[in-house]
Amino acid sequence: MEQTELKQLYIDELRDLYSAESQLVKALPKLAKAATSNELRTGFEEHLEQTRGHVQRLEKIFTALDEKPTGKKCKGMQGLVEEGQEMIEEEKLERQALDAGLISAAQRVEHYEIAAYGTVRTFAKILGENHAVSLLEQTLEEEKQTDEKLTELSRSINVEAAESGSEKGEDAGTGTRAAPIHKRRAARA
Repeated sequence: MEQTELKQLYIDELRDLYSAESQLVKALPKLAKAATSNELRTGFEEHLEQTRGHVQRLEKIFTALDEKPTGKKCKGMQGLVEEGQEMIEEEKLERQALDAGLISAAQRVEHYEIAAYGTVRTFAKILGENHAVSLLEQTLEEEKQTDEKLTELSRSINVEAAESGSEKGEDAGTGTRAAPIHKRRAARA
């Protein structure tokens, strides 16, 4: 692959990330509103502010490249955001299980972003885009820290969800066990 082709791929991947981050700016307030744990809600709100900073960093990179950040829709993030929305709309989840599901959805997003930022940072290094490397590394580290915070939160929330589920054992109002979420989703499809 010629360097010019790599540079075009780099720009395309940056546009994909810009779209992904822009989608998250819209999705994170919904996750925060749905969270029942104050700590989780606060985490989503803090990450929203961080995500706005990620968008600004990407805009700086595009300005330096003399390129526009728009023109590409990140379909991967679109799917992850839709899965998060499905979790929010899940009616049968107890509040602790909902929070566990929101963490799961958020961690999938973080892992997606960690992979994407690691890739574009490597492209930037190869292309000698040193200013971009620094900005991309900063964002990559913040994404990793967010993932670690979500993991830490999940340790208590997942246990609470498990204990809540074992105490209930039955689906409220029907006297039957609730089907696992993946089976309920499949039935709706």
